Amino acid sequence: MTGKLGPEALAAALAATGADDPAVAQGPAYGEDAAAIDLTGAGETLVVAADPLSLAAESVGTLAVHVACNDVAASGADPRWLTHTLFLPDDDPDRLRAVVDQVDATARDLGCAVVGGHTEVLDALARPLCAMTAMGTTDRFVSSGGAEPGDRLLLTKGAGIEATAILATDFREACREAGVPPATLDAAAEFLGEVSVVPDAAAVRDAATALHDPTEGGVATALVEAAAASEAVFAVDRDSVPVRPETRACCDALGVDPLATFGSGALLAAVPPERVDEALDALDAAEIEGAAIGRVESPADEPAAGTVRIDGEPLAEPPRDELYPLWEARDAGA
Repeated sequence: MTGKLGPEALAAALAATGADDPAVAQGPAYGEDAAAIDLTGAGETLVVAADPLSLAAESVGTLAVHVACNDVAASGADPRWLTHTLFLPDDDPDRLRAVVDQVDATARDLGCAVVGGHTEVLDALARPLCAMTAMGTTDRFVSSGGAEPGDRLLLTKGAGIEATAILATDFREACREAGVPPATLDAAAEFLGEVSVVPDAAAVRDAATALHDPTEGGVATALVEAAAASEAVFAVDRDSVPVRPETRACCDALGVDPLATFGSGALLAAVPPERVDEALDALDAAEIEGAAIGRVESPADEPAAGTVRIDGEPLAEPPRDELYPLWEARDAGA
């Protein structure tokens, strides 16, 4: 039935609220329509980011938390509070519990409190839709558009981390039929535990002039977005972009470019050349892989601003994420 959840079902959803936080003056509760957060003693800037997620059916709650928190972390802040709007295709209590348990566990791992939101049934949907808003504070906001000519471009972990986990779970049988060994798929599915860039950002934010986290469209789209925001040209060497063997195997099996598909788990950072070693050492100390993949250049003319060159070839427009055709083909055959 379309409409709000009843009090009992809503109480089950509200039981999962992430980490306890004394700054939450009013958290989620039946009959309450707003949260209250006491910012006394907080950092100077409140950073807010919102994202919806629906397509990664098996882990939508986990990914929804990470994707929103990653945007806050990639702005130089520590994510701390979440609001969660959840639309369900039916009133199946097991489906509700699966999603809210994922949200709760992931929020607790990140030290975030779920402070409010909204939950209802919308039978026009085929799968759950999670819209997550993350908030955090910082004394130094780092934008996507702060990259300066001469800066070096760093990437953490590798391209297609999130897509690898999705391919190994939502498209496991297709990958297996294409020849990906079960052990590789098992390892790839574990990448879901690496989609957070909260620790990555904490390690490099002091040295960075700009931060951006790849999501839809992957590393390629993140480069285009950050280059456009910085009004600069990003020159990248494709062979320098880390791609894990599991990612390569899953992507090759289904014809997906690792640089052009969901990239949560990687963090793109622009860093002055004299601070590259400092940033890479900080990542190493945090046991996070990092690599230099290119540099920031001044545009030779105004139309070149916002251009990305990969191996010298211009990429002026962000690609359409290469997982979408796979979902579309699957839905058309359902």
